[in-house]
Amino acid sequence: MTGLLNRLTLLEAVRSRVGHRTNVAAVCQELVEAVVPDFAGTADVEVIDDVVRGEEPPTVPVHRNVPLRRAAHRGGTSAHPAGEVRRLPAGTPFSDALSDLRPRLVPLAEDDPWPATGPPGADALRRSGAHSLIVAPLALRGQALGVVSFYRHRYEEPFDQDDVAVASAICAHAALCVNNARQYMREWVIASTVQRRLLPRPPSPQATVELSPLHRPDPEGGGAWFDAIPLPGARTALVAGEVAGRGIAAATTMGFLRTALHTLAALDLPPDELMARLNDTAARLAAERAALPPEDPLHREPFTAGCAVAIHDPVELTCSIARAGLPEPVAVLPDGTSAHLSVPPGPPLGAAGTAPFPATTISLPEGSTLALGTTALADEVLAATAPLRPLLADTGTTPLPDVRDRVAGALTRARGTGEQLMLLARTKALPADQVLTTALPASPEAAPTARQATRRRLKVWGVDEETAYTAELIVSELVGNAVRHGTPPLRLRLIRDQMLTCEVADAAAGAPRVRHARTADETGRGLFIVASLADQWGTRYETRGKTVWARQPLRGHHVRGGDTL
Repeated sequence: MTGLLNRLTLLEAVRSRVGHRTNVAAVCQELVEAVVPDFAGTADVEVIDDVVRGEEPPTVPVHRNVPLRRAAHRGGTSAHPAGEVRRLPAGTPFSDALSDLRPRLVPLAEDDPWPATGPPGADALRRSGAHSLIVAPLALRGQALGVVSFYRHRYEEPFDQDDVAVASAICAHAALCVNNARQYMREWVIASTVQRRLLPRPPSPQATVELSPLHRPDPEGGGAWFDAIPLPGARTALVAGEVAGRGIAAATTMGFLRTALHTLAALDLPPDELMARLNDTAARLAAERAALPPEDPLHREPFTAGCAVAIHDPVELTCSIARAGLPEPVAVLPDGTSAHLSVPPGPPLGAAGTAPFPATTISLPEGSTLALGTTALADEVLAATAPLRPLLADTGTTPLPDVRDRVAGALTRARGTGEQLMLLARTKALPADQVLTTALPASPEAAPTARQATRRRLKVWGVDEETAYTAELIVSELVGNAVRHGTPPLRLRLIRDQMLTCEVADAAAGAPRVRHARTADETGRGLFIVASLADQWGTRYETRGKTVWARQPLRGHHVRGGDTL
């Protein structure tokens, strides 16, 4: 290339065309497309393999065994295909450029000894008719990122020293762009790893709900998550949530909210109260972000998060739902028709104000399919007029993973729509013979009545003697506490699922608490004993009254045919 004007035009073209993408290989491809054929007949870019993966580039001199990846090629035939990883032989202009970070003008002649160190390269040089080569390093602040080779062929003018200066300027700009892409790649890898570690593992099979999540991560990393949290009484809390933004900040914020949600779910709160308390956590996170120094990039990013929680009860065949900033869930009944949920929208998590998160409880027959998803799926799947919503409708005969796959196959991804996540859950009923419900008198006879009913049912269920004895003691203490401090009506319920749950309900709203009775006290140890014997215990508040429950692990057991209460 001759003429100052042409060189300036080329440099301007490189600066305007290179660096728009956030992938190292894509930036390298932008580079070769910008210089071929205006500056060289062929251009090759080889990047140190660790740099492609976002790792820190090495300082010079680069060790000869450091592998380089062919990131981009344009022009004549290449001896090494794109993506190939190789180590540069010593004594070549390429390895020398990585040793001292100086560009080199190399006239090519048939008797040059260095091409013989790599026979495929020597053959490709002869076939291409290349007669002039500039090898320039991609380097930044004394660290080597890779090397660029510019070739001119048969009828092209040989390179001169002015071209070496142009090549050096081109590679200086390209090195900055490659390093930016490397840093972005590193952050993306970290963010993706954090999100992957924080997301639940594939859901384990459950007796009362079948699960199938659909997750299409954002290419730049995101903060969407799902959960299926077992609750006492064979219930399951189904969760879908998202944190706006991308990268590490969104992934770690998602981790905070998910941890808080698990902690709150352990308190057995109804969905509206659970959402309100989760919003308190989100508000604190938003306040902490707002208090960051103005120069912190996170300070300028608004805090926005959404969540939907649905608690499925396989005994009552109901589902209680609350949502904050996410689209309304979709429920498809066993006959393929959609159920109208009418779940009032709550504000996004962390938003200013004290708006409530009203919950809706609906009847959900066995075999119904519930879909909870992020905002990115609203227009395509979750809205009443969404084009893909009919794909969710079936009579329960289609396996749930197949329903998920056909939705995933039909989804589009418009640029900037964000992460797409949907949790599909098909409900099941707990068999009636796995539940015992008994009304109890509000008198001292309640405890022996409850113990007798418990003993007979646990015998039918084939529960081992030690577990049965512990369950009788727990039931006796819970019932005794309800008789002394509760309000009629009283009810005992035993549920056998993956664990044995003992529940005692009464109409009083007072909160039971564990007392540490003194040695001489004759009462006050009931809940202390329950807490000592049970794997977990707690209180669930309802519209009228409360239920105190305790859970025990079950050992190997079976139902004995023919036995009745």
